[in-house]
Amino acid sequence: MKTFEDWLLHLEGLHPKGQAGIELGLERIRQVKAALGQTQHCPVIIVGGTNGKGSTCAYLENIIDRAGYKVGCYTSPHLLAYNERVRVNGQPASDEALCDAFARVEAARQRAGNVALTYFEFGTLAAWEVFAAAGVEAAILEVGLGGRLDAVNAYEPDVSIVTTVALDHTDWLGPDRESIGFEKAGIYRAGKPALCADPQPPQSLLDHAAAIGADLRLIGRDFGFERPSAESGENRLQWRWWCRSGDQLIKRALAYPGLRGPTQLYNAAVALAALDALGAKLPVTMQAIRPGLIETELAGRFQVVPGKPAIVLDVGHNPQAVKVLTDNLSNMGFFDRTHAVVGMLNDKDIVGALQPLKDKIDVWHVATLTGPRGTSAEALAAVITGARLGGEIICHASPQAAMQAAKGQAAESDRILAFGSFYTVAGALQALRVKP
Repeated sequence: MKTFEDWLLHLEGLHPKGQAGIELGLERIRQVKAALGQTQHCPVIIVGGTNGKGSTCAYLENIIDRAGYKVGCYTSPHLLAYNERVRVNGQPASDEALCDAFARVEAARQRAGNVALTYFEFGTLAAWEVFAAAGVEAAILEVGLGGRLDAVNAYEPDVSIVTTVALDHTDWLGPDRESIGFEKAGIYRAGKPALCADPQPPQSLLDHAAAIGADLRLIGRDFGFERPSAESGENRLQWRWWCRSGDQLIKRALAYPGLRGPTQLYNAAVALAALDALGAKLPVTMQAIRPGLIETELAGRFQVVPGKPAIVLDVGHNPQAVKVLTDNLSNMGFFDRTHAVVGMLNDKDIVGALQPLKDKIDVWHVATLTGPRGTSAEALAAVITGARLGGEIICHASPQAAMQAAKGQAAESDRILAFGSFYTVAGALQALRVKP
């Protein structure tokens, strides 16, 4: 009888590269999905995009939960425990529920001819098994990488969302926004609502949606948001969401979302547009939307830990995400010094990601991330020096050690920023002993 830890080791062992193994394609997962006899028994929302996926999923999950439905949400990666990836009504799946699901997937995998599933493919199939066993009434599936050939695209979405299109995972998805846009648009379906929250979507995304006959809905054209101006005399504590529905223009005044930062209005707006598109199958009321938006929390998305010095945790790891992070930092108020705890993976645009923080960091606590994709602290230090980003640089063996050192060095009037990877934030959380 395998324990939960045994199963996770098994998942890692199926692919030659373990948990970090990436092998895009839908043939393997479709074989095992068919052997499992999985059928879709509820509305499915697939959420892709370079940045903003996790926040958008969190808004959808919380609002649908508030509306009284049983909702399943599958996201990745996790911060501290695998169970965070598979949630029912916001609660991580139990070890027992996941073990049962893993066992069913493994049996089907062997029946299908011992298919060598990747870690993510195995986990995706198991997540659906958990949702089916729980009898969820809506399922939200977050794309792991890309879209067109990602494991969650083996399922048929009722609504598909692309949040943003920026440069990331270029080794897999192509060298520019046009290539990446095409891959992201692969989650769209003919005749189904296909939403995009990027204000300047690549032409490839627009062309693909048109070619397959998707019901494309764009931010700024079909839905969007407005902030009240100082001159308008309107309530500055509210924003307005709007959406075109046939000949009608719907507008709703709402309190600002629980997640911090101006970009969250894009994520909230597309989540509400997706729910509007699903209205016939999954009606939700403003009584669910209002608290659903306000009370959404998500670890590692500009998460400010209470106390002094101020500590900010953010999983941003590409140029677009770190630019947003930098803008959010500038809105925080005055701090004497800023200490950065940073660790990054070597398949990221490290120079591009760190550039927005030029001359904004007083002390860099750079951390080694282990594993085949990890970058050493010394390599990060060389990048910071070479790019002339400013600040003192101190190398550490791990994110945990880097966070402990930063906390020991920072004064109460300083702030500490931990960012660069899910692994960095997870290590920082462990050092702080903060629950996500």
